[in-house]
Amino acid sequence: MTFLRQASTSAWPVEIITDSGRDELEQLVAADPLVNVVVASRLAAYPTIEPARFGGPTLGIRTDRLVAAAFNGGNLLPIGGEPQHWDALANHLAERPRHCTSIVGRAETVGAMWPVLEPSWGPARAIRGEQPLLVLDRGQQRVMPDQRVHVMRPADVERYLPAAAAMFTEELGVSPFVSSTGLSYRRRVESLLATGRAFGIVDDDGRMAFKADIGALSTATCQVQGVWVRPDLRGRGLGTAALAGVLQFALRLAPTASLYVNDFNAAARRMYAKLGMRHAATLATVLF
Repeated sequence: MTFLRQASTSAWPVEIITDSGRDELEQLVAADPLVNVVVASRLAAYPTIEPARFGGPTLGIRTDRLVAAAFNGGNLLPIGGEPQHWDALANHLAERPRHCTSIVGRAETVGAMWPVLEPSWGPARAIRGEQPLLVLDRGQQRVMPDQRVHVMRPADVERYLPAAAAMFTEELGVSPFVSSTGLSYRRRVESLLATGRAFGIVDDDGRMAFKADIGALSTATCQVQGVWVRPDLRGRGLGTAALAGVLQFALRLAPTASLYVNDFNAAARRMYAKLGMRHAATLATVLF
């Protein structure tokens, strides 16, 4: 995808959404529930959207109602809107320091915002311009789950952490331990294990053979992330059956399970197709 800069406009003032606008934000998020699951998950988890508690400010543009928003926390997550709104949000953000480590949203939204942001926020470490967002509906499972898949617990951190780091390195091209952020990465993994939404298969020798997580949960969907099969076990169908087990668990929590994948990852896309997942939207990610 080619990202083209549009002419900026000042016709759309940007505000910080406060708790008085929470209902409007929830409605905007619910209008695109699969794409906005991360923000929906945060809304379900926090009683306030005040930045100090919510993890960052949520910006908004309104006419007679809220028409566009963007959560600006660890990730920048645009919500709803039209091209003129994305441009206004991007121009507002470009005048301020970057705090996020990535921008994730619908491909057309990110494609409009990034050229405005790049002169002040760039360069990007990587751009994933087309990432199919796939979804599986409850009752549509096609693959018998691997019964060895089980919930990983905090006591499993020493075996789970290397697998999580290997997946991170493969996906993002950099180890989570190359800088002082390594300790915070371990804490994030420990926090994930404490939720009971991390899954894996452990070999007889104690090593992880497979892992995956439910990264965000809303009333509409469970978003699965961090899918990883140990390299020496790939190509044997292990990942397909193991992920079927994770999806089975996810579909007990929500009516759909979803995930997004890089368009160039042909092997993963074949696996997801075997599982019965369908294309629901196309996302894009800018990584810093």
